[in-house]
Amino acid sequence: MREAGPMGLALLLKKASLAGAFFMGAIWQLPALAFCAAPVDAQVVSVRQVVDGDTLRLNDGRSVRLIGINAPEIGRKGRTSEAFAEAARQRLQALVKASGGEVSLVPGVEPRDKYGRTLAHVYGRSGDNFEAQLLSEGLGYRVAVAPNVALTVCQEQAERAARQAGKGLWRQSPLTPASELRQSGFALISGKVMDIERNRGGIWIEIDDALVLQVPARLQRNFPSSFFAELKGRSIEARGWVLDRSRKGGLKPGQQRWLLPLTDPSMLERVER
Repeated sequence: MREAGPMGLALLLKKASLAGAFFMGAIWQLPALAFCAAPVDAQVVSVRQVVDGDTLRLNDGRSVRLIGINAPEIGRKGRTSEAFAEAARQRLQALVKASGGEVSLVPGVEPRDKYGRTLAHVYGRSGDNFEAQLLSEGLGYRVAVAPNVALTVCQEQAERAARQAGKGLWRQSPLTPASELRQSGFALISGKVMDIERNRGGIWIEIDDALVLQVPARLQRNFPSSFFAELKGRSIEARGWVLDRSRKGGLKPGQQRWLLPLTDPSMLERVER
């Protein structure tokens, strides 16, 4: 084999560098493409606007809320945007653009939310699932709200990839200790289970004498009995929308101020401390 001269060596190194960059780029994208495989049949629609990191507005006038992801809030009416809110919107805009402005929708079992928005999983023309893509890049938090939980497992995998790599929202821990809760809204909470009670309203899991997790009676069938076994005394992470029961006189004597309804078993995880 002929030895390469200085110019030839430089050219070889440049080609190797480009090939390596391409290879690493391909490897970087593989995990996201592997999550949440595309369905055989889906409704193709045209997108008019990307509202934020988890909401689209279609040419037919409908608003679509992506199932399984809660992206950071865009600041409105003078409020400051949450961290990575604009990055999430821009990334979703890029995904829509790469799909030629058309996407495929797979509506949820529950097709609309209380605001009248269409609830759906969204796919690009290449079959990539937009929720999984955003989750794998740390541009939103995974959520599971029954009955729209068909892709929970693959969405968990996508988010785990971002968390392990410290991407986006996972560059710093987003967990708030239950004892440090100061406001309502979406949150990821850490704490220890102090007690578990059952009554007609559901199952109530007390966390650090500061927060109570509620499994509403209508959703108990989604939680296997083994889910609560040996839960007392364990450290957990929970996620969802925290409610302030002190507002409008809703807090009764002996109740914790903060309430977080659990909408799916995957919204609570045992952790080792």
